[in-house]
Formats: sequence, C-alpha cells, structure tokens
Amino acid sequence: MITRKRLATGAFALLAALTAALLPTSAAADEPVAKESPKVELVLDVSGSMRAKDIDGKSRMSAAKQAFNEVLDAVPEEVRLGIRTLGADYPGPDRKRGCKDTRQLYPVGPLDRTEAKTAVATLAPTGWTPIGPALLGAAKDLEGGDATRRIVLITDGEDTCAPLDPCQVAREIAAKGIHLVIDTLGLVPDAKTRQQLTCIAEATGGTYTSVHRTEELSRRVKQLVDRAADPVVTPVGTKGTARCVDAPQLKAGLYTDRETFGEHRWYRVDLLPGQELRASVSVSADRAVNNDYGVLLRAVTLHGREIVRGSEAGDGRTDVISTGLRYPKPDLDDEPGDAKPAAETVCLQVSNSFSAPPSVKTTPGMPIELTVDVVDGPSAASDVAAFGLGRGWWLLGVLVLAGFLAGLLWGWVSRWRVAVWRTN
Repeated sequence: MITRKRLATGAFALLAALTAALLPTSAAADEPVAKESPKVELVLDVSGSMRAKDIDGKSRMSAAKQAFNEVLDAVPEEVRLGIRTLGADYPGPDRKRGCKDTRQLYPVGPLDRTEAKTAVATLAPTGWTPIGPALLGAAKDLEGGDATRRIVLITDGEDTCAPLDPCQVAREIAAKGIHLVIDTLGLVPDAKTRQQLTCIAEATGGTYTSVHRTEELSRRVKQLVDRAADPVVTPVGTKGTARCVDAPQLKAGLYTDRETFGEHRWYRVDLLPGQELRASVSVSADRAVNNDYGVLLRAVTLHGREIVRGSEAGDGRTDVISTGLRYPKPDLDDEPGDAKPAAETVCLQVSNSFSAPPSVKTTPGMPIELTVDVVDGPSAASDVAAFGLGRGWWLLGVLVLAGFLAGLLWGWVSRWRVAVWRTN
C-alpha cells in the first residue's frame, strides 16, 4: 500500500514538472520581445552611362565601388543589408530585355563584408536603367516581418523603361503601408534626373541628395544606413511660422519642413538650466538654383536677443547645405528650496539665401531637415563650452595674461643681456 502511494506521488510530481516545463512562466511572459533587425538594400545603377569620368577624375562606377567598400566596412552589426543592381547584365539593344535587367547581387541578411565586396568588385557598366523594376524587386527583397526597411537608390540618370514610371512605383509602395522608405542619390544629375529622384524620395518620406564627389557619396550612404539602424531619428513633419511667438514647440528629434527662397522660419525649444541645446539644419536644393547661396541657423531669446548662430555658404557643388549650433545654458548656483527651475524658451530661426532663374518654380518650398537635441550641459573644465570660449571672453583673458608674462620675461632677458654687455 505504501509502495503504491509512493509511486502515485512520484508520478504526480513528474507530471507537474513536465507541465511546468511545457507551459510559459509568468517571468518568461514578462520578458520583452526581441526587436527585429532593420533591413537595408542598396540599389546600384550599373548602366552604360556609369563609365563617364567626372567624379574626382575617375569613372562614376569606380567612385561607387570605392564608396561601397567604405560603407560595407562601417555597417552596424544589427543591420541586415543586401545589394541589388540594375543594368548590370544585358548590353544589347532589345529594350524589353534590357528593362528586365535587375537582380539581387547580395541577399538581405547578416553581412559577410568580404563576400559583399567581392560581388561589387565584379560589376562593370553595361546596359539600361530600369529604375522602376529595380524598386519593385528591392521592395520584394525586403518583405516580411516588422523590421524597419530602407532602400537606398544610387543612379546617374533617369529611368529608360517608361511607361513603368518609377515615381508611380514609389507611390504604390508607399500606399501599401509597409513603412518602407526610399532614399535617392543622384551622381552628377541633370535637371530631369533630379526631378525624378526627388519625386521617388518624397513619395515614401525619404530624402534626395545630389553627389559630385566620392567622399560625399560614401558619407551620405553611411548616414542613411545608420538612420535605418536607429529608427528614433525617423523624420517628423512640422511647419515653421513667420514669428517665434506662433512657432511650433519642438522636442529632441528630427523634423522636416519646406522653405521658399529667402524665407525665415521659426521654431521653439524649451531649455532648463544645466542643459545644452544642439541643433543643425540641412536645406536641399531640389531644383535648379543659382550658384552662391547660404543657410543660417540662429538661436535667439523671446525678446529678440541673439544667443548664438551657425551659417554655411555654398557655390553649387552640392545640392545639400548644412550648418549647426550649440547653446549651453548655465546651471543655477542656488535653487530656492525644492522649486523646479523655470525653462527658457529658445527661438530657432532657419533662413536661406537661395535664388533661382525666372523659369524655375519657387513653390513648393525646398525641403529642410532640422535636428534638435537637448543634453546635459558641460560640467568639466576641459569642455570648451563650459568656459564659453565661443563668445571670446576667456580666450581674450588668456591672451592678455600670456602677453603680460611674455613681456615680463622679455624685459628681464633684455636687462640681463645689457648688464652682461656693460660688464664685458
């Protein structure tokens, strides 16, 4: 009898253990679900026009290969990256066949840098420019899952396979609601190419960039791949105003807006004592503009007093111009009780000095990207911002003290030399 009870108890304990092992525990249920890795596919134009030697004295294809090698070395580990080509295989005159010339060169997944570089090294400028079919293929390559997805299209010319309009293809991709962004880069583009690539990018919330140098291409592709790895920087649409008092209140993030030629746009940011405001702005010339232009970013108080500014000038070598600023707000020495310190409203003004020929439309305005970040202010003496060297006072004091000491030393050496001369 006792033996039977022991067997029954053992069997029940074994069943309970198996049940506990098979059923999910509350602790496991509370664990966060692993985030899916972001996916990026680089789509490279390998058409015959890529033979042109107008980027840093070498062919566009050579510049693209060099940029790809640098980008592949810097791809974050969490990014699943693939490469697709267009116009890489068929050199003949058959248009129907040439417009199907797109294939996946490297599958989207964990990156083997050596294998990917070897695949890119085999490419040679060959055929047509089927941008529309390449975008459809890239969208299919990135299907599945809830990961952030991004296509980076690099081409030197407009699509040669109409009526499949690549801009319409981009709109259809956006209409599916799969959150796939297409960024476009034009290598030494003409007006038609610029217009088409801008349309593709805008349809999906992406960006367009004109490239005239290998360094620009490498830097921009790296930025876009990093942006896919960090979805926090997904741009948010906003609308600046003509006065600071009516301006939208911005928090840390990346914002997009449009600004016409010579316009001033205002935005507001709240800053607590002990915090530092870091802001930057990029203006894209998405149409033909006159050479010699500039962009200005100013931080001013509500009463109109300028705090700090950043500016940059361009001469037409690139279609994107950027500038930035930093403003550390001093911390309060003595805070009364537990009272919460009041925030200061900082007004950000974005201005540009673009102009265009009379035949160019000024509306809609040019796309701008405004980055706002609020961080803890500098506390170490080694930080230049902590000393306010940007305003020049500490630097001026250091120079005065150094000049005074140098004068004393020079006077002592001169008197000593005179005394020696008289003795001799």
